[in-house]
Amino acid sequence: MIVPGEMRSDGGTGGRIKVLARRPECLADIDLFAPGAQEHWYDAYTILHREAPVQRLPGEGLSEGSDAFVLTKYEDVKRVVRDWERFPPTLSLLVAQIIETGEMPAHIPDIDAMVASIVSLRPTPELWRAHRKELTDPWVGPGCTRHAGMIAGHVDDLLAPMVERARAGETVDFVAEFARPLPQRVMASLLGFPQEDIPQLEEWGNAQVMSYVHGRTHRNLLTPEQTREKFRLLAGMKDYVADKTREKRANPQDDMISFLTQVEYRALGRGLTDDEVGGVVYAMVIGGLETTQYAIAEQAQLVCERAGVYDAIRKDREAIRTFIEEGMRLRSPTQGLSTRICAHDEVFQGVEVPAGSMLHLRWAAANIDPDEFEDPHEVKLDRRAASRHLAFSQGARSCPGSNLSRLEQTIAWNRLCDSIAAFAYAPGNTFAHQGGIMLGIHELRLDLTPASDPAH
Repeated sequence: MIVPGEMRSDGGTGGRIKVLARRPECLADIDLFAPGAQEHWYDAYTILHREAPVQRLPGEGLSEGSDAFVLTKYEDVKRVVRDWERFPPTLSLLVAQIIETGEMPAHIPDIDAMVASIVSLRPTPELWRAHRKELTDPWVGPGCTRHAGMIAGHVDDLLAPMVERARAGETVDFVAEFARPLPQRVMASLLGFPQEDIPQLEEWGNAQVMSYVHGRTHRNLLTPEQTREKFRLLAGMKDYVADKTREKRANPQDDMISFLTQVEYRALGRGLTDDEVGGVVYAMVIGGLETTQYAIAEQAQLVCERAGVYDAIRKDREAIRTFIEEGMRLRSPTQGLSTRICAHDEVFQGVEVPAGSMLHLRWAAANIDPDEFEDPHEVKLDRRAASRHLAFSQGARSCPGSNLSRLEQTIAWNRLCDSIAAFAYAPGNTFAHQGGIMLGIHELRLDLTPASDPAH
């Protein structure tokens, strides 16, 4: 990641870009959630590992008077995500409240279809696992390799005009032309939405993740005005999904929504309602776009910055798998989330953390923990157990779409290696990232060297 205040080459043509964010020099400088913090997160992680691997956020807990704690060590984050009972998800507290009262809480304005479906389909750890096994794994789990042809088709469609432009000596925006549209196209095909609806689906997807981009503090809080804007943008999504659900229930096709309308959810001994299908779709959209986009965009930066890496994966395609894992470890798409509560008094790295405290799990920092990973800042194509990183979390609540994302990335990089001989930064990059908690670069201007004899 670019270090604020440093000078960085914009492509070898003599231009230099100065980044004007303040680089933290000591612990007192660090606020991971301040505007612009994205540009120096990795400098902050080095300081936190050394001086405050458990950082207290006074008064920022879930309840009044409680605190939150940022965990940055691999062993701590792994311990938390793998123990649902001792560290229950914050969302489970809301679900329990809804079940107890029998109604959605009026004081929380952004209750959505996904939360409603969690209440009815997966309110407990046991049902969470059943939901994954029966409803999502058949489409995005280990068997998702059956989508390889569909994904390759979208990759090739996006690559062809990029290669032609590169042959003409034109610069490409790798984010706008490849990294962003690929998961959008794949998710639309998977769910059964027409490709021509992608612009509308993109708007709804952006609205769904608004709190993670524009939210304040570690809790990603939106202002009332932002919340109203979110729901203004989301207007129509529920009706759109409901219409598609009714169509596919009457005339099933080979897509995930059709599957959900026909499946018997054995854990509950019944099928799904239209609203429950909508909730599952909502979760697929919110989780299926940004992670893959950001991962591919960051990997493209790594091949520009790390000499020899791209040549190595072009020559040995088996190394692409490790390259992808190393990319997600080094540049985690979602840097961290405040998703767990301590059910009991705990101690992390010698720091006492009272029961009821909220935990912000900083996956990105854990993924470069020098106590876990040798040469943590290096891309090591021979790293053993490279997939043990926490970019997708671990345990029962690990990302259900991780297999699909890995498949998209694998196919993408194999096809890129076929078609592109070299990547280089083009002039004009600012390397600026969006706000919020995800490592999302706005644009990535590249000069691509087409392969002389592309193989497909």
